[in-house]
Order: sequence, then structure tokens, then C-alpha cells
Amino acid sequence: MQVTETLADGLKRAYTVVLPGAAIESKRTARLTEIGKTLALPGFRPGKVPLSIVRKRYGAAVMGEVVEETVNEATRTLLAERGLRPATAPKVDLRDPKAPEAGADVDLEFTLEFEVVPEIALPDFAALALTRRKAEVAGEAIEASLRTLAERRRTLTDLAEDRGAARGDILVADYVGKIDGVAFAGGSATGAEIEVAGPGYVEGFTEQLEGLKPGEERDIEVRFPAEYDNRELAGKTARFAITARRLCSATVPAVDEEFAKSLGFEGESELREAVRGSIRAEYERLAKLRLKRDLLDLLEKEARFTAPEALVESEFLAIWARVQDDRKQGRLDEEDRGKDEESLRAEYRAIADRRVRLGLILAEIGRTHGITVSNEEMNRAMRAEAGRYPGQEAQVMALFKRNPNAAEGLRGPIFENKVVDFVLELASVTEETVDPAALAEMPEEAAPAAATAAPAGGEVAGSEAVGDAAAGGPSGAA
Repeated sequence: MQVTETLADGLKRAYTVVLPGAAIESKRTARLTEIGKTLALPGFRPGKVPLSIVRKRYGAAVMGEVVEETVNEATRTLLAERGLRPATAPKVDLRDPKAPEAGADVDLEFTLEFEVVPEIALPDFAALALTRRKAEVAGEAIEASLRTLAERRRTLTDLAEDRGAARGDILVADYVGKIDGVAFAGGSATGAEIEVAGPGYVEGFTEQLEGLKPGEERDIEVRFPAEYDNRELAGKTARFAITARRLCSATVPAVDEEFAKSLGFEGESELREAVRGSIRAEYERLAKLRLKRDLLDLLEKEARFTAPEALVESEFLAIWARVQDDRKQGRLDEEDRGKDEESLRAEYRAIADRRVRLGLILAEIGRTHGITVSNEEMNRAMRAEAGRYPGQEAQVMALFKRNPNAAEGLRGPIFENKVVDFVLELASVTEETVDPAALAEMPEEAAPAAATAAPAGGEVAGSEAVGDAAAGGPSGAA
């Protein structure tokens, strides 16, 4: 084949490739001859169909296969001979798509356009200075978790006295919340057990339930804080229609031997150790996430190369689609709401550029040091993903087997974490003891390095109940 380089500008490359028409026609003839050996058509014995008839019936389809195969082979040869590593799939364009059908005298000419992976100089990992935060599990944290655990296993007793709800009582009620007359997601419940003037709901909700008796109804108004997590509700006023059903007192079990055994532990001491371990695991999870983010920040500073434009554009479009969806749903961060579109685009394009450069440097570390994701690791990840859908595990695993691409989304986070762990083993990491509150203020997730999703937080050790208590448990929503 004849190869002519037509562009070498930064990371962009373009080539014109000419393949002899005679060689392509020879391949097609060989393929048609092979087909003819087993072909059976009316009026001919099997394998005795004339080549001219085989060509007439199958020539166009076979030529399409031969051209595709030949172009792919020529592309691989060009890349290998010139030591090129495409960052994106090469764009192939046949100069004259009808040329192959013109016969052996007409050569096949096509162009290739792509961007190459930049030269990536890896840093001296031993020179990377990082700090691993750690926190000790205080007795107060254990006691608070045990109280949370006990409160979740409270028992309710209907009050016999005829009176309205008072602070500390448990009012079992139905409610429907609306904003501007329209019900909103998460704003309704049936048989909710609400502590009057207690925590767990947006401020002002439970306080307005005082005095309600079973069977009574009441409408209340609540204004969601401007910094409320759900951006669709932040700063808005909702009206709730409350229907009281029962008025109860709550009995919270004592944390003792009997309580521990009811949770499946041998005794109170084992329960306390399980809670301690669960809290410690949560501290370690938060500390590891912060350490990972700090490492990515250092690597990003080392990634001084230019990222391929096509990868940055693809990453930016994915991010921008999410931003647009958040904007449509009213979930934009308060800081972003005050910015014009040009500023937002510039900021998120910079984020896309960072993620691509980090992804490339992590990929280069993995390639250089032979870091890969094993089949067993992929199988574990698939089983873990399937476990997120109780009762449907078999269907999820079947989906992965039928569609291997569905499982590929799990490979990126595994590879990323393996590379991060590899670098941390070589980096200079010192430890610093911090207050648990400082750990809690750290970001929940390290930013994903590239187009792959950020890894999920680690599992909390101990029983599900203990894990929930140690983590603080789900918050009430209204």
C-alpha cells in the first residue's frame, strides 16, 4: 500500500492510503471461490455453481466485506509501523465508494483522520507527598450510634387519654405536600410516625403538629431552606394537608444484653465492638476518599500535556448534558445559577479537560506497569452490582452475559482504584490524626478521573442495622 501523511499538527494526524485494486479483486475472487465450493443452487450440483453466477449473486456483498477487512488491516499496519497510538477511533473516508466495483484496474483510496495519545511523562511517585487522615473512635460516637440503633427499634403504644399531640409524642399521620397546588415527589406519606416537635423533617414541619388529635385534619405551611439539598424545593413554600390517625408514646429499648441478642449478637460487648468497627470503617472510607482526591490533584498538576480535543469535547458534552438536565429540573447549584452560559461552559470544559488528562495519565501508569482488571475482579463487580437489586440478581447477571458492553462500565472504576492504590504504595504518605468532625466535612467522593464513574463508597462492616446506625442513618424527608 502507498501511504502519504497529509496532516501532522499537534496531536492531529491525517493520511491518504492507496490499496491496489488488483489485490482487492484477488481477495474477492478467493472469497467467492470459497463460497462456491459449498453453494447449492437450483439447476447445479452442490459446489459446481459457475464462478460468474456466484459473483453475480454475492459479488457486491462480498466486496463490501473485503473492503472493510482490507481497510481495517491497512489501518492496523499503518499504526503499527509508525508507532502511533490513536486517542480516538480513526475516521475512515473512502475517496470513491464505487471504486471497488470498477474492477482490478482501479485502486482503492481512503483517508484516515485521528488524534494520537500525547507523550506522557510519568512523575517520580516517591516524590509525591501526601497526608492520610485518621480519626479515633470516641466513646461518645459509639453511644450516639447505639442510641440511634435503639430508637429505630422503638415500640409505639396508643395513648388512652383524649388530648392533642404534645412535644415528644408520636403522631401517626398521613400528609400530602403541594407547591402552588401541585403535589411534589417525596412530599406525601401514609402512616408516617412523626415525633411532634422532633427532628427528621424540614424545620417548622413537626412543630406545627402540636395539639392535633386522632381524626383531625390540619393544613400547615413550610418554607424549605435556600440551601436545601433538593434544588427543586430549595427556597420554596409548600402547603401540607395533615390527617392525624393515632397518637402514641414511644418506648425505646435499653441497650443491654437482651437488646444485643435481639440483633443477632452474643451480648452487649460484641454489639459495641461491632458498632466501633463500623464507625472506624466509615472513618477509613472518608479518609481514603480524601487521600485519593489529593493524589488526583497532584497527578493533575503533573499532567502538563495537551489532551486530545475529541476526548475533551466528548467528555464536556456528557457533563453539559447533566448540567442542562439539572437546570431544567431546578437542581443547579446556587453558585452556578448566577453565572451566564458562557462562563458555565468555560468552567465545565476545564473540568472535562482535567478529567481527560487525569484519565490519560492513569491509563499510562497502568499500561507502563502492567496494571489490568482480571476476569475475577470483573465477576466480583458484576455480582456486587447485581446485589443492588434484591430478587433480581439472576436477571442482572444474565444481562451482563448477554451484553458484555453492559459490564464494561464497571471496569473503569476498578482500574482507576488499582492504579491509585499502586501509586499510593510508592508515594510518600504520612499520617495525621484529625477530629472525626473534620473527616465528616471532607467530600463524599473523589472526582472521577475520566469518563468512568467515580467508585462507590466502601461497604460498612458489621450487620446492616449496625452499619446504618454508625453512618447516622437515613434522614427524614418532608
